[in-house]
Amino acid sequence: MQGSQIWTEKYRPQSFEDISGQEEIVKRVKALAETKNIPHMLFCGSPGTGKTTLALIISKYLHKDNWRNNFLELNSSDSRGIDTIRVQVKDFAKTMAIEADAPKIILLDEADALTKEAQQALRRTMETYSNSCRFILSCNVPSKIIDPIKSRCAIFKFKPLIREDIEKIITKIAEKEKLSIDAESIKLLYENCGGDVRQLQNILQSCSAISDKINKETLSNFLKTTESKNMSEVVTLALNKKFIESRNKLLDTMLNNGLSGLDVIKQIQKEVINMQIEDLKKLNIIERCGEIEFRLVEGSDEFIQLESLLAFIAK
Repeated sequence: MQGSQIWTEKYRPQSFEDISGQEEIVKRVKALAETKNIPHMLFCGSPGTGKTTLALIISKYLHKDNWRNNFLELNSSDSRGIDTIRVQVKDFAKTMAIEADAPKIILLDEADALTKEAQQALRRTMETYSNSCRFILSCNVPSKIIDPIKSRCAIFKFKPLIREDIEKIITKIAEKEKLSIDAESIKLLYENCGGDVRQLQNILQSCSAISDKINKETLSNFLKTTESKNMSEVVTLALNKKFIESRNKLLDTMLNNGLSGLDVIKQIQKEVINMQIEDLKKLNIIERCGEIEFRLVEGSDEFIQLESLLAFIAK
């Protein structure tokens, strides 16, 4: 094993060419960076798709070895109030870049967590200090960003990485870390990481601590998943009006595999699509899955909500 560094940092791309799966975005951003007069930018998309990494690469490209003095990164989920914008961001933005002919870069990660008041203050700051700095906002849910900020930014939408890109990353890591990974494991990793490279790297590093031969058995301890037949059986029992048996099977599956309510909902939704039942029943179940998923995100008790789903299917 090479060193003890966290793999998400160890294998973070260091140049525009190293970023996988976002070729069009990288091409456009690199062209802007070459002018040394980039606009404010809004990076939106799923987690682990390269948003923060691209912001770091832009700063390194513009400021070379002096990039740390001209780059400020704040995670808006931790510092989400108006004082952050008025104090930290403003103090950094009002001075010119050090030993550079390009503007400073301020990265606001998870900007969709900023309060509305903070976003209003940010809008004014973006206008006032546009000569000395540029803002890069990163978010997962762009609808939570107010329109005045969106209109001031060039918007780039990042997509989850496709299977070919994930396979390249797995192969690269496997070669450097001297890991053996079979084709079935690569497929399983892709299906469970959902195009999130950060999650992929964490799973691989965890598995490599146990064995340098990664297979389905090794992965099963770290993947929040379960055999398809288990969830299919849960739904089938409910459809046959065997509510108690279905409920017990679901609870056993969750406890034995360490699944959360959201994991279960996603798995049920996948299984229902492939089941041999009437299309109308599929539509009704999937619609209810969406409602239950919303309730879980809002903080409802997951066991009560999942029992509610099974009762709906049974009825």
